[in-house]
Amino acid sequence: MSALNIKQGASGHSAYDLRDPNIQLIEVHTLAVLVDNEAGVLARVIGLFSGRGYNIESLTVAEVDHTGHRSRITIVTSGTPQVIEQIKRQLERMVPVHEVHDLTVEGPAVQRELALLKVVGTGDKRVEALRLADIFRANVVDSTLESFVFEITGTPEKVDAFADLMRPLGLMDVARTGVAALSRGA
Repeated sequence: MSALNIKQGASGHSAYDLRDPNIQLIEVHTLAVLVDNEAGVLARVIGLFSGRGYNIESLTVAEVDHTGHRSRITIVTSGTPQVIEQIKRQLERMVPVHEVHDLTVEGPAVQRELALLKVVGTGDKRVEALRLADIFRANVVDSTLESFVFEITGTPEKVDAFADLMRPLGLMDVARTGVAALSRGA
């Protein structure tokens, strides 16, 4: 018997598949938090994250109920399952928070991202950049003789794919907004 407790001969086990069972995998979750739309609420929510060393990968805020003075804070964060549960419990205890939804586990959600990409190039590279922008339904929002600024919306994967194709054509800068997400359920 080998040191990995795998018998000689054919086996369904691979040394590449072995993981330390004590290591917790980091998961990415999208949280939708319904809060009162008043001064200082966003700072308090963000303070909860920074005070405990939690990471925010993306953040968007929008008013969702003008008459009820409510806003939705959409936060993309990462951590172990225990850390994510702790974040949700701590958010739910805050006074201006009305609801906390984990869109990652509540079912399918629609996620969209907005990005601006500056591409610098001349000649055939400009033509190719415009052709790819048309395929990805990206809009030209600024143009000079040497550069374009494209605006693209879509899934984070779509934005990444567009940026990857633009790199060889002269991608100089990318500005991305946070992920906006809504549950697909009724």
